[in-house]
Amino acid sequence: MRLRKKWWARPEMEASHLTIVNPQEHSGKWNEEFENKNKIYLELGCGRGKFICTNAENNKDINYIGIDLKDEVLIYDVRRAEELELENVRIVPMNIGNIEEIFDTDEISRIYINFCNPWPKERHKKRRLTHPGFLNMYKKFLVPGSEIWFKTDDTGLFTDSQEYFPESGFNIEYLTYDLHNSDFQGNITTEYEEKFTSLGMKTMFLIARYEQI
Repeated sequence: MRLRKKWWARPEMEASHLTIVNPQEHSGKWNEEFENKNKIYLELGCGRGKFICTNAENNKDINYIGIDLKDEVLIYDVRRAEELELENVRIVPMNIGNIEEIFDTDEISRIYINFCNPWPKERHKKRRLTHPGFLNMYKKFLVPGSEIWFKTDDTGLFTDSQEYFPESGFNIEYLTYDLHNSDFQGNITTEYEEKFTSLGMKTMFLIARYEQI
């Protein structure tokens, strides 16, 4: 469904110190932005913010950066973080395809990819956030030994991703085709996940670790 343009969203977002509109200037200096040396976890496609804000509220000793493109969605993320008074969250409105411009070597300790666009057509598969083109990009700023946590409801994307990760130098440490009925503990649901789980959707999930050779 196409989002209706909210012209007020960008000015409100930019008025918040939690929104980073010039992320390229922070490359290699994100710990200065957070004013600490805590680990930084990154969510690609953070949507309305339930996932990232719940994690940040539960883990005050970890910094979180959420990236998404649409102001119409991100404004709710910013509002949620402000309401919870979360100083360990920053929101970045940008195209994820430019992500290597805003982080430096060994700057990110975990990546979350939750229910990204599956891009099922063959000619579009390079746009997948788990495609080797993106995975090799992430490796430029991931700390060796870091993990990518990936959730999807698309079987084709999940199956292909099981090839993408090893091909790109990641070891798959955990995998399930039914997360909510698995032995995995500590899952934080997204808004999308809650909605479609209630309709019988199964969430597929894996953890892939980056081991630098």
